[in-house]
Amino acid sequence: MKIVLKVLGIIFGVLFIFGAIVQYNDPDPILWIIIYTIASIASFSYAANKIPKMVLLVLGTLFLIGFFSAYPETFEGFEIGKGDIKNVEEAREAYGLLLMAIVMFLFGGLSFLVRK
Repeated sequence: MKIVLKVLGIIFGVLFIFGAIVQYNDPDPILWIIIYTIASIASFSYAANKIPKMVLLVLGTLFLIGFFSAYPETFEGFEIGKGDIKNVEEAREAYGLLLMAIVMFLFGGLSFLVRK
């Protein structure tokens, strides 16, 4: 089971690095590159069993708060041209944060169940 958790940490670490890379053309790229990089570092640290469980849960909580803060006034989907660009961009950002929150809560919860 521990090898599966290590692989999950590596997979999400790589996915979040990719998320950081594609933020270069965002209206506020530095903020989002930092956020995705933090999620990536936490994922790689989880894979290496080098991050406290509580840090994962705190990050998950912060990302979840970010989700609710970034959620658009009107959800119009994720596709450009299918709604107001501001709402589409905010939806993408919000759901990115929700994904990060879910992953951090998953890692934190699994740490309590599986790891010392």
